[in-house]
Amino acid sequence: MKATLLIARRELGAYFRTMSGYIMAAILLLFDGIALNAYAMGGGEMLSADVVARFFEVSFGTTAVASIFISMRLIAEERQTGTLVLLTSSPIHDWQVVVGKFLSALAFLAIVKLVGIYMPALIMVNGKVSAGHLFAGYVGVLLVGSATLAIGVFGSALARTQVLAVIFSGLMVAVLVLSHLVSRVTDRPLKDFFMALALYARHFPPFQMGVINVRDVAYYLALTYVALFAAVRVMEARRWR
Repeated sequence: MKATLLIARRELGAYFRTMSGYIMAAILLLFDGIALNAYAMGGGEMLSADVVARFFEVSFGTTAVASIFISMRLIAEERQTGTLVLLTSSPIHDWQVVVGKFLSALAFLAIVKLVGIYMPALIMVNGKVSAGHLFAGYVGVLLVGSATLAIGVFGSALARTQVLAVIFSGLMVAVLVLSHLVSRVTDRPLKDFFMALALYARHFPPFQMGVINVRDVAYYLALTYVALFAAVRVMEARRWR
């Protein structure tokens, strides 16, 4: 566990030592701010709870997209620069490398998202917002970030370049987001299966409405585990080539 935390601390520091980390953070906060003003607050007279729900709806999309770009460098960059060989030949396990890099990306995303918590809090100036609603929404956003970052780590493990990592991860996330559309043209049990896989349609709306369901939390955690498990297996397969 000590090696995992050391890797996580090193990678987290890399986000703040390079300009790319600040650029990604600025772009994410910019799009969240634009979404709040143009979409969440731009619909005329609305209840404060509806405005917050619309903000988290857009935040789902910005978080999923940002996670793909945040995670693209984690393993693919190590392979491009040739440092992956040194990392994997050191006395640490592949799962420690994967989990350490994942934790650093999740911590970076959480910091950026929490910095922007003032955005939905601004609604309190002219309306009333439940602290529980904000808490549930941010729990959902971080769970989505966890799942998509894990998928991004898997895509980065598969790819030889960061561009390919973005493509692989983006395709996997897009399939999960759009799986609810497939459920509309299929019959049971496939209909229920594809709907249960939906990254947004089935599992995120309760969070944006201020409700935390154990089923939805379990889905995002399970997706995170499966993606990280797959990334570890890819690392192990490459080690023995």
